[in-house]
Amino acid sequence: MRVVLMYDILSKRVGQLARLTAYLGGFGLFAVIAVTCVSVTGRALGGIGLGPLPGDIELVELGIGFAVFTALPYAQYARAHARVDLIRPALGALPNRLLDLAGDLLMFGFTAGLTWRLWLGTLDKAAYGETSFILQIPMVWGYRAAMAAMVVAVITAGFCVIRSARALVLREARA
Repeated sequence: MRVVLMYDILSKRVGQLARLTAYLGGFGLFAVIAVTCVSVTGRALGGIGLGPLPGDIELVELGIGFAVFTALPYAQYARAHARVDLIRPALGALPNRLLDLAGDLLMFGFTAGLTWRLWLGTLDKAAYGETSFILQIPMVWGYRAAMAAMVVAVITAGFCVIRSARALVLREARA
């Protein structure tokens, strides 16, 4: 009984963390939309003294990168990654649970590897002080934001492995 309660609490907290991360990414996308609208409007009204937002492309690049990294945890938690289910319907419950576990293990390895490489990139960008061309934004800021999202992705992927292993052992339907 106590193990079930701990699992339910863990599932709830990881889900909340993944959703929070996705919401932050959504706000980042809204910021990208606002920057793009302001910049396009400035270009269109160039005849009356306005112009594009300086560094708009740099801001869009950073915002989109942030949105992609922040979407990973929730997509993993909700099992919303794109996949092709050609043979799943023909297989029984046990093979499908094994496929879920294998996919979650692969995603855990992928997120852990990506996080490790991102960590090394973050250290490199911090050491060399690289900045963006126009706005001189320190590139390490983008790496740090992506790193925070990837830590959440690793936590979420680790939970998903536990979820799939639990479903396999307890012979549960897809959770």
